[in-house]
Formats: sequence, C-alpha cells, structure tokens
Amino acid sequence: MTALIEFLPFAVLLSATGVVAGLLAGLLGVGGGIVMVPVLFFIFQAMGLGSLDAMSLATGTSLAGMIPTTLSSVRAHYGKGNVDVDIFRSWWPLILVGVICGSVLVTQFQSQGFVVLFALIALFVAVRMFLHKTIAVQALPKVLWQRMLAFSLGILSVMSGLGGGTIGVPMLSRFHVPTHRAVGTAAAFGLVIALPGALIMLGLGKTAMGAPLGTVGLVNLPALLIMVPLSILFAPLGVKLGARLPASQLKKVFAVVLAITGVRMLFSALGF
Repeated sequence: MTALIEFLPFAVLLSATGVVAGLLAGLLGVGGGIVMVPVLFFIFQAMGLGSLDAMSLATGTSLAGMIPTTLSSVRAHYGKGNVDVDIFRSWWPLILVGVICGSVLVTQFQSQGFVVLFALIALFVAVRMFLHKTIAVQALPKVLWQRMLAFSLGILSVMSGLGGGTIGVPMLSRFHVPTHRAVGTAAAFGLVIALPGALIMLGLGKTAMGAPLGTVGLVNLPALLIMVPLSILFAPLGVKLGARLPASQLKKVFAVVLAITGVRMLFSALGF
C-alpha cells in the first residue's frame, strides 16, 4: 500500500503527459516523445536511477509509447490528405537504416555526445524557423541528398527518443512542402522510427540495476499502460486543432516546442 501511495504522484504526472503527448502528436507530428522523454527522465531519476540509465530508459519507453500514438495521428492526417505518399515511399528505407544503427548504439553505449549535438541542431533550426530565416528551395534535392537526409533523420531521432516531426518538419518545410502536409508526412516517418527502435531497445537493451518494476530491456511497461491510452484518445483532437491554425502560426508553435526540446536535451546531457 505504501509503494502504491508513493507511486500515485508519478501516475498523475504520467496521465497528464499522455494527454499532452497525444495533443502534440496530432498538432505537430512529433510523436509525443518531446513530452515523454523529459518527464520519464525525471521520474526514473526520482526512482533512484542515475542520469545515464534514466535517459536510456526514458528513450526506449518513449519510443514504445509513440507507436500507438503516432499510428492514431497518422490515420487522422492521412484522412485529411496531409501525408505525402511519394515522399514517404522514397524516404522510409533509409530512415529505417538510420533507426537500426541508432538503436544499436543506444543499447550498446551510454554517451551524451550525440544528444548534445542534436540539441544544438534543434536550437539552430528552431531559431531559423521562428524568425522565418529558412531558405526555401523549389523542389526536393537529388536522390543522394534525400537518402542522406533520411538516414540522418532516422539515427538522430531514435537516439534522442523523439518522433519524426522534430527534424522531419523543418526538413520538409525547407523544400516547399506545405506545413500541414509536412506535419502529416513527418508523423508517418515517426512510425518508421518508433516501431523498430522500440523493438530493438526492448530486445537488445540491458535493464539497469535498480530499474523500476515492470522494466524489460529499455522499456518500462507500467508507464506505457498509463500514458498510451490517453495519448491515443487526444491525438485526433490535436489534428483538428492544427487544421484550424494558420501555417505561419503553426510554424512558430513548432519552433517554440523545438527550442524547449533542445534546451531540455542540452541540460540533461550536461547533468543539470
């Protein structure tokens, strides 16, 4: 009974996280990881894990939680015609390769170097998007460049526990893909990132000593049972909200969220 009472505040926090994650998944196509990772990191640290173990477990649990959330978001976006099927078909194979490479690195090594690098990139992209300094071109680059971008999207996203939207939306927006279509397509990318990434971390991840009850590999199952149902319920509402916002306003909202993510990741990596 005492353990249940002690877990109650975390359960409330996880419930709120599920709601916000679902809304953001639908609104911005970010898969909810932008909310899940920092909250889970805090909770796992409060339960006694060190920062590196807490970050790894938060990353794996976030990816697993994004699977149903992102699926719900993609279905809603696809129904509104916001998924560019041609871009998705072209990019998903190299995204998958990047995801596999990144997932293996996370399960075998504990380093914050890649997180720091991505945090700085995220802040740079956020500032440019918010100030409308992005240099747009008329078409997608050549196939080789697209493959490089897709691979980078996969490996960076899975190593930081985030959905495809965090990097995918700025990438696609740069190439004159309409904002709502970029968000929907990036949400589809998130499914390619979350599903294999979570499976690898579930199967190959090493459960840390002192990990919370119900942890398998780098995934905590009780946290998923609390967050996922709520995130699925609220993802379609996020899609409806996004459809009512002007493209310029949606970009600014995304830029602010991206900046917050970058700062959070940087502080976590530096031990603050």
